[in-house]
Amino acid sequence: MGLTVRAAGTLGVSSSAPLPSLWRLALFFLSIWELDAETAVENRPVYIWQTGPWGRCMGNECGPGGSQSRAVWCAHSEGWTTLHTNCNQTERPENQQSCFRVCDWHKDLYDWQLGAWNQCVPVSMRSAGVQRPAVCTRGDEGIQTREVGCVQKANGEPAEDAICEYFEPKPRLEQACLIPCPRDCVVSEFSLWTSCSKTCGMGLQNRIRFILAPPLFGGAACPNLTEFQTCQLGLCEGEEGLYSLRVGPWGPCSVPLPRQARQASRPTRDSDKPPREKKVRHQPEKKKAKNKEKREKIREKVRERLREKGKSKDPETRELIKKKRNRNRQNRVGGKSWDLQVGYQTREVACVHKNGNIEALGLCSQETLPVTFHACVLTKDCDVTEWSDWSACSKECHDPSGPKGERTRTRKVSQFPIGGGADCPELEEREPCSPQGDGVPPCIVYSWKSTEWTECRVDVLLSQQDRRRGNQTGLCGGGIQTREVYCVHSSAETPSNLSALRSKEALRPVDSEQCLGAPPNTTQLCHISCPVECEVSSWSAWGPCTYENCQDQAAKKGFKLRKRRIVNELTGGTGNCPHLVEAIPCEDPSCYDWLVVKLEECIPDNERECGPGTQIPQVRCINSDGKYVERQLCRDAILPMPAICEVPCPKDCVLSPWTPWSPCSHTCSGKSTEGKQTRSRSILAYNAGEGGVLCPNTSALQEVRNCNDHPCTVYHWQTGPWGQCIEDSSIPTTNMSVIRTHSEDASCSVGMQTRKVICIRVNVGQVPPKKCPESLRPDTVRPCLLPCKRDCIVTPYSDWSPCPAACKADGNMKKKQNRKRIIIQLPANGGQDCPEVLTQERECEAPSVCSGYRWKTHKWRRCQLVPWSVRQDSPGAQEMCGPGLQIRAVSCRKQDGGQVEVEACLKFASPMPPLIQHCQLPCQEDCQLSSWSKFSSCTADCVGVRVRKRMLVGKSKKRDQCKNHQVYPLSETQYCPCNKYNAQPVGNWSDCVLPEGGRLEGQLGMKVQGDIKECGQGYRYQAMACYDQDSRIVETSRCNSHGYIEEACIIPCPSDCKLSEWSNWSRCSKSCGSGVKVRSKWLREKPYNGGRPCPKLDHVNQVYEVVPCLSDCGQYVWVAEPWSVWKVSNVDVKDNCGEGVQTRKVRCMLNTIDGPSEQVEDYLCDPEEMPLGARNSRLPCPEDCVLSDWGTWTPCALPCNGNSTRARAAFPLRQPGEEKDCPPTKETEPCKLNSNCFHYSYNITDWSTCQLSDRAVCGNGIKTRMLDCVRSDGKSVDLRFCKELGLERKWQMNASCVVECPVNCQLSDWSLWSGCTHTCGLSGKLWRRRTVTQVPQGDGRPCPSQMEQWKPCLVKPCYSWRYSVWSECKSEGARCGEGLRFRNVSCFVSDGSGLQDSSLVDDELCGDLELSVDGDTQIFLQETCTVPCPGECYLKEWTTWSPCQLSCVSGDDLGFGSVQVRSRAVVAQDPENLLQCPEQEMEARPCTEGQCFEYKWRSGPWKGSSRQVWCQRSDGLNVTGGCPMTAMPMADRSCDPPCTKPRSTCTEVGVCGCEEGYTEVMTSDGLLDQCTVIPVLEIPTAGDNRADVKTIRAFNPTQPAASSPGRVGRTWFLQPFGPDGKLKTWVYGVAAGAFVLLVFIISMTYLACKKPKKPQRRQMNNRLKPLTLAYDGDADM
Repeated sequence: MGLTVRAAGTLGVSSSAPLPSLWRLALFFLSIWELDAETAVENRPVYIWQTGPWGRCMGNECGPGGSQSRAVWCAHSEGWTTLHTNCNQTERPENQQSCFRVCDWHKDLYDWQLGAWNQCVPVSMRSAGVQRPAVCTRGDEGIQTREVGCVQKANGEPAEDAICEYFEPKPRLEQACLIPCPRDCVVSEFSLWTSCSKTCGMGLQNRIRFILAPPLFGGAACPNLTEFQTCQLGLCEGEEGLYSLRVGPWGPCSVPLPRQARQASRPTRDSDKPPREKKVRHQPEKKKAKNKEKREKIREKVRERLREKGKSKDPETRELIKKKRNRNRQNRVGGKSWDLQVGYQTREVACVHKNGNIEALGLCSQETLPVTFHACVLTKDCDVTEWSDWSACSKECHDPSGPKGERTRTRKVSQFPIGGGADCPELEEREPCSPQGDGVPPCIVYSWKSTEWTECRVDVLLSQQDRRRGNQTGLCGGGIQTREVYCVHSSAETPSNLSALRSKEALRPVDSEQCLGAPPNTTQLCHISCPVECEVSSWSAWGPCTYENCQDQAAKKGFKLRKRRIVNELTGGTGNCPHLVEAIPCEDPSCYDWLVVKLEECIPDNERECGPGTQIPQVRCINSDGKYVERQLCRDAILPMPAICEVPCPKDCVLSPWTPWSPCSHTCSGKSTEGKQTRSRSILAYNAGEGGVLCPNTSALQEVRNCNDHPCTVYHWQTGPWGQCIEDSSIPTTNMSVIRTHSEDASCSVGMQTRKVICIRVNVGQVPPKKCPESLRPDTVRPCLLPCKRDCIVTPYSDWSPCPAACKADGNMKKKQNRKRIIIQLPANGGQDCPEVLTQERECEAPSVCSGYRWKTHKWRRCQLVPWSVRQDSPGAQEMCGPGLQIRAVSCRKQDGGQVEVEACLKFASPMPPLIQHCQLPCQEDCQLSSWSKFSSCTADCVGVRVRKRMLVGKSKKRDQCKNHQVYPLSETQYCPCNKYNAQPVGNWSDCVLPEGGRLEGQLGMKVQGDIKECGQGYRYQAMACYDQDSRIVETSRCNSHGYIEEACIIPCPSDCKLSEWSNWSRCSKSCGSGVKVRSKWLREKPYNGGRPCPKLDHVNQVYEVVPCLSDCGQYVWVAEPWSVWKVSNVDVKDNCGEGVQTRKVRCMLNTIDGPSEQVEDYLCDPEEMPLGARNSRLPCPEDCVLSDWGTWTPCALPCNGNSTRARAAFPLRQPGEEKDCPPTKETEPCKLNSNCFHYSYNITDWSTCQLSDRAVCGNGIKTRMLDCVRSDGKSVDLRFCKELGLERKWQMNASCVVECPVNCQLSDWSLWSGCTHTCGLSGKLWRRRTVTQVPQGDGRPCPSQMEQWKPCLVKPCYSWRYSVWSECKSEGARCGEGLRFRNVSCFVSDGSGLQDSSLVDDELCGDLELSVDGDTQIFLQETCTVPCPGECYLKEWTTWSPCQLSCVSGDDLGFGSVQVRSRAVVAQDPENLLQCPEQEMEARPCTEGQCFEYKWRSGPWKGSSRQVWCQRSDGLNVTGGCPMTAMPMADRSCDPPCTKPRSTCTEVGVCGCEEGYTEVMTSDGLLDQCTVIPVLEIPTAGDNRADVKTIRAFNPTQPAASSPGRVGRTWFLQPFGPDGKLKTWVYGVAAGAFVLLVFIISMTYLACKKPKKPQRRQMNNRLKPLTLAYDGDADM
């Protein structure tokens, strides 16, 4: 660009004559260049070489010897490949190159080297299209780059990137960054103007502001912090003072040369001039060492000369003699390290003109010259020795994974810092270490050990409600067990394959802090198996009378037996299964008997067709259990005889066959009970009148027989529980090893158990054993396994706990130490018991002397003055008196007084006492007084006086002027302080604290889970503070208060959720098949105060348990009585036949194993199965064929379809007479699905809820489901239907499940009370804490929210040393220049709250405190300062550091850190010296915990055309800077051009408008042309006498017409135009209202004139609508 501009400039300067020819030349060259370009394009090669990517580096060895290749081909410029010969062979690229073959082990040799990120560059600078935003809000987005390269780790040599990329991808080279917005400097508002710098003549006033935030990120610099304005209070009467005496700063401390050296260097001594500072100041420091030796030699010579001369009157000689006396004292304590040398300092005095120029001292001669020298101590920096050797490592064993040890080295102080010299460096260094070498033993390894788990306990899981219900024995299911955890020294040499006995060897417990990892759990969930009660089936029917033993039939004693079987075996319980066999003695026993299977058809006698006959029985041999056996076994039994029967002839009465015998009415027979059975038959056809066999009477249609005629004497064997397992010596112990492998608790031998067996007669009691069948007698003895004895195992005693090391004030109270041992295995099975004593305690030995250190100060040495050679020229300097310095040594002592190295005190003691102090050697005229004593004590408050005294010292006692007690008072008297104290409570009430050692809530005398006493009556505390009459806080003992108010309080006890007992189970929801049964609990009391929560309740506060149930489909059966006698409707007296009706009773009966027993409600039986209770049929007439009742239908073939049929049959009971036929004896019908033919399938129910034992709270349970047989029409039927079809049963009916245990939250005991959080003040608290040792589970009691408690500490006053404010800077003896300012340190008391100012108290109250101010032990009570000379322009002191400020936007930290700032403003006193003023100064530093400040513009109200606008910080401080200038509100709204038209005014929006009553007329370009009067409508109001006159007239609103006296009301003016000349809004409203009113009037007129239509007749619908009631679920509805 620069070249272009320069060329353009050259063209612009050249003459215009040759311009056309130059242009022609330029165009000619341009055309030639374009032609060459076109030719070059045409000659560009058509074929070019193309290359592929380099392949993988191949080679036999790793490293640089590999090679890689790539494909090279020739291609046309349009992209297609061609022959190699078409391309230029000389330009062919290489297709092979050497490379570095990377192997896996190169990963340790090469790595990526990451360079530092470069400066953040704005995106707008890198991208041409991106524009920077006009207003910066958060910052400018930028990008920063860095260099990344692959290097060798060993030497950093660069390598190929491909090597490092083989192992990990190349790190990114760019990242986004943020360039923050520029932050301008922010300054405060100006202070008020200072007073005038001069009392007369022209002076200056200053006002000053300070910097709040420095300029950051290129923001605007800070403005001037000072503003000046001239002032003149009046004219000066005399001549203004132009000169001031100024003293300079004190020069460096130096030692004067000895007298000989001075005389040698300055033979002619000018005694008129005091020694100048320059001579001392320019002495080079480098020559100090050489000068030291010279000085020593010169001093020695001087001493010899003094010896020769004897005593001299020369003051300098006297000084040398004193030095000689002090020589031994100086070397007495501390040696070289306390090398203190008193020297002198000088300063310059100058006379300064008010313009700053230095003039001759004579111009300031009217003032006495100040002192130009004083004593000082030579500054010496701290000097230390070389480092000592490293100490041995504190860790003496080898443990690579454990913590490292530490070793130290030290150095000593050879020269302490004197006179503000450089402080000592660190005197001790530490570094981690671990011992090395073969002989280093391995470290002791500590590990956690645990005792055995205690027995599983369920009672701790019970809720309060369950606990109060009493019986807690026999609980089972889920529980909790605990164990103790302790730390032991585990030897690494112990082999892992030790026996189980060795592994249980007890190890000595050590301090738990030695074990590093987390300790194992001390509680765990456990499970006690619930006993399964023995379940038995129902009793079978009584069997036949049989021998007790069929092999031995000699006894002739028989029994009838009935049996039941065990459905569910007894496990884990203590009871027994009930007896399974009952016996009844009987007569005529037999082991085998004949059973009639069926009777053959009735065969009439004598081969006739009808009449009496017999039925041959078909029999089989059965045993006493009813099982078929061989026929020969029944050879002794009586064979059943053929039964007599009758085949009715055509004219005979026809009877139905006998029904089966009914079940026996009683199971046995006694005096009042007798078993009966009945059977019946009915008349099917009556006989003919002539010759036929007559029908029997009604009584012959029923038969009754006795049954179960045995007496009700039932016997059975009853067994007692098995006794304890005892040793059985008869059994050999060879099978011990077999027994041991069964379970973890090894069994050591086989024992024997016995039980009692007795014979019981039901309802009577024990009877002799011979009454019961001996063969069924249960065993009384059985073998058992004897468990091994387990002795109690305890650990050895732990080491004694350490005694307290520190010695305290209450040393007479004996301290104790203890040790303990832990039971790790409890005794069992008769093993050795545990020892009773598990802890031991003993008193500690007398503690050794505490190893504390303290400083010991030695006597102050003689007060040393400035050397005589320096001060001899000062006026009045003949005497050895005046101000000087004295020094002393300090040493370090143990608490017992023994001397130790000084380094111990530097490290452990308080700061070193001062080594130097100013002193005064009294002159002859001076009066010397001792220090004031302490005030005498007062006998009581408000009574008498207290006195302090001092006395004259030395020669002052004899001087008369010192005895003037007015000038030198020797005593001071004060009234005794009149202190009145009042106590008042401070702070809040503490937490409610229970008394220590509260009783436990658990029952059974043991600590129950989570029931550490944490409720009941406790106490809460409030601190008391004591104040004196000046509202200063004092010790609480002054108010006779023990420091607290105590008040009883209640911590409410937690109450668990309380539910009712379980209701009874409901009846099964189905009478056949699977249903559900339900039981419920309802809520009695909700939990409160953190009690155990309720389970999930429904909307009526109930909790349900639902289990599936299976109802036996044969449980209830229909039982039909025999049909009644026929009732013939059309009675034929002669024949007694024809149409008739038969009825019978049908009842629903409970079915038992002995048959239907009792009648139940009909709804329990299946209505579809109910037999008919009446039937219409035809009663056969004589000689008619009589058929039996229809038999059952044959089953339909499955699957059901329309092609199959079913049939039933009947058989003729009486053959027909002549010419009469029998009706059909077979009947068929088609099979129809879900009508008479059904499919069957299994249906599985849902799982039940998890069922626990009644004695269990939680843990392992069983969930069940049921299998149902369902007919194809959806009806549940008996399972036998599905079983008969052989359907597959693939489901599991039972499954184990777990009910989560309600584990209450368990807390640790409260810790000991902590120390007070504050050493003094009102807000100190003592805290104690507890932790959660078991988190709650399930519905367990939740953890309380209060895990820590506090109570107030005793209120103590906060005493502290505070500085007073600095005194005014004064330069002694001069008007300006270097001076001193002073301050004191005093004792203050406060309550520590920070809300109340501290109060000054006696220094004695701070006597126990270390002298430090705000933690700084270096106390500075004086400092140098500068008094400005009149007219001088100078810098003020530094302001305090501003608040720490973050760089943030809208409260979000941008991450650029915090900064704070301080500044120094310039103060000027004379207008003439303004140009000589120094620059203002600013310092900024980073800080932490900064605040976010926002800056916003604020504006005041408009006053005319202007208003005040300022910037305000978010904390309410008005500032300059910080607010964006682009958003600054307008402060001036003057109209431009100004409003000059008559009646015009400048409006708020800055445009010209008209005054009220005038409307604007605008020009075409929008400017005001003129203001015209608005025509006004005058509406007279009440009281207007001219109400009948309406006028429209021009009216001047600014000059209202004078109202006549007494006229009430006012005139309203309607102005349709606004000040901008536009119609006002109300005009539009009135027009709209008028339009609506006009439309309304027209509409009403139209409706009034319109003819009405004839009314249409409506037909009423007289049908009533049904009333619908909505049921909302209310039970009262």
